[in-house]
Amino acid sequence: MSHAHPHTHGAHDAHAITPILNVSNLPETFAWFAKLGWEKLWDWCPPGETASFGAVGNGECEIFVCRDGQGGRGDSGTWLSIWVDNVDTVHARCLAEGIAVTMPPTDEPWGVREMHVRHPDGHVFRVGRAVEHS
Repeated sequence: MSHAHPHTHGAHDAHAITPILNVSNLPETFAWFAKLGWEKLWDWCPPGETASFGAVGNGECEIFVCRDGQGGRGDSGTWLSIWVDNVDTVHARCLAEGIAVTMPPTDEPWGVREMHVRHPDGHVFRVGRAVEHS
């Protein structure tokens, strides 16, 4: 039996992963993601309370957002990589919508063109695409 590739496909294989971000305000977070081109998919509201959990999506990607729970924010915010077709198009949209761009589109030596944007709660999104080496 070869140990070179120990992974075998079976009933316990993961088929999706959804990050959960701790946010301070759900409506403001939905509005921020809308500026980025993502849409609110749903929210959950306990009886007699305001919504505390929800999701945003873009294409086949989904991110859960949780008000005041499930992870850190601020200086310990989560970093996520979002892979797109055109970083510069996303950059132009962010500038037009007033989203905090903390690093403009940059061709990195590891073969990725990427930019960074920061959510108001401190989460950082690395928006990038692989580039061909010449």
